[in-house]
Amino acid sequence: MSMGFIGAGTMTGAIVRGIIASGYAKAGEIVAYDPSVTVLDALAAETGIVPLAGNPEVIAQASTVVLAVKPQVIPRVMEETAAQLVASRPLVVSIAAGTPIAALERWLSPAVPIVRVMPNVNVQVRQGMAAVTGNGAASREHIASVLAMFDSVGAAIELDESLVRPFMAIAGSSPAWTFLYIDALARGAVAAGMPKALALTVAAKAVGGSAALVAESQAHPWELIDQVSSPAGTTIAGLSVLEDRGLPSAVTQAVAATIRRDEVIADDGTAS
Repeated sequence: MSMGFIGAGTMTGAIVRGIIASGYAKAGEIVAYDPSVTVLDALAAETGIVPLAGNPEVIAQASTVVLAVKPQVIPRVMEETAAQLVASRPLVVSIAAGTPIAALERWLSPAVPIVRVMPNVNVQVRQGMAAVTGNGAASREHIASVLAMFDSVGAAIELDESLVRPFMAIAGSSPAWTFLYIDALARGAVAAGMPKALALTVAAKAVGGSAALVAESQAHPWELIDQVSSPAGTTIAGLSVLEDRGLPSAVTQAVAATIRRDEVIADDGTAS
């Protein structure tokens, strides 16, 4: 197996570290190119992957090519690489937001196996969540291989592409909202006299543990809420404020706004 990354930024770095640490691939089997020589050389020095001089060299050496670039860069990359990708037909894995499989097939061909992946930022600590969907040319072996790749940096599920947008909203964008929530929790404790660094640690651990409890238990979130909330107690007092201030509605609206923005990106090729 040989893997090539077009783009060597933060997401590529996280994925590469994960797949090497998990044994999914060896460093010497991974090649990459990035227009930033500094970024590329730093990743190569850290991980042992092979830096190359350009995208054509990556495609020539890789049986799996990962498009790890921003969505606004995809058209330029496709113009440069499409003919070579169509000729060699590696497995093409795209992690570009707002770039559906149909768009990639227009640049390439429906005969080229394409797997679209939506990972999230938490791959940096191997706690990511990724959705995987393939085109008609992607075999079950292709899908299984990509699922294993992203399982090495967290968890991955196969998902119909029609559900990628809501997935992107609740898995791809929501970490930023969660960071905001964690900071808000910490600021509340700081206002009551707790040092900020300690407050952030406590808030992050509480949120992480709560997420694990939802994921691993068979209980509905509202059942867990009831377990924590005593009549006339402290938790219900705070919960009532969050509901009165519209937290549940605001989060639902944020999901809808994120989906709408992704639709715009897909339609006009812009990014935000």
